[in-house]
Amino acid sequence: MMAISDQIEQLIEVPIETLGYELVGVEHIKNGSNTVLRIYIDSQQGISIEDCERVSHQVSGILEVEEPIASAYSLEVSSPGFDRPLFKEQDFVRFAGSEVKITMKLPVQGRRNFKGSLQGVSEGSILIEVDGEVYELPLTKLSKARLVA
Repeated sequence: MMAISDQIEQLIEVPIETLGYELVGVEHIKNGSNTVLRIYIDSQQGISIEDCERVSHQVSGILEVEEPIASAYSLEVSSPGFDRPLFKEQDFVRFAGSEVKITMKLPVQGRRNFKGSLQGVSEGSILIEVDGEVYELPLTKLSKARLVA
């Protein structure tokens, strides 16, 4: 069975693109009795509050007709933010807890690409948790790093 977020994405992707926006992603989050449907949109000009309201109005109409979510939910439409590049040690400290994508110049434990939760910096190494394992990546061997947008 297809996840609710995937079903919703199929329903709203074309209408959102028709409005001139890119559908970045859909999150369907259940937290106890609260359910949030979060839709991320983007455009080359950036995203304003008016853009979010416009998409929210369009998506609300589609979801009222199609009813992919049986229970009550809150609809949020927002920009994904920037996939900010990280360069300096203090960037890795500042954004600890964020999801990041890191590419190393040379392999560390057999891999060059890492995507996971940034844990901070310790003794000149970036700490990233990937699939429950923490890797220490030497800052001096870093090729590039970005927040995951």
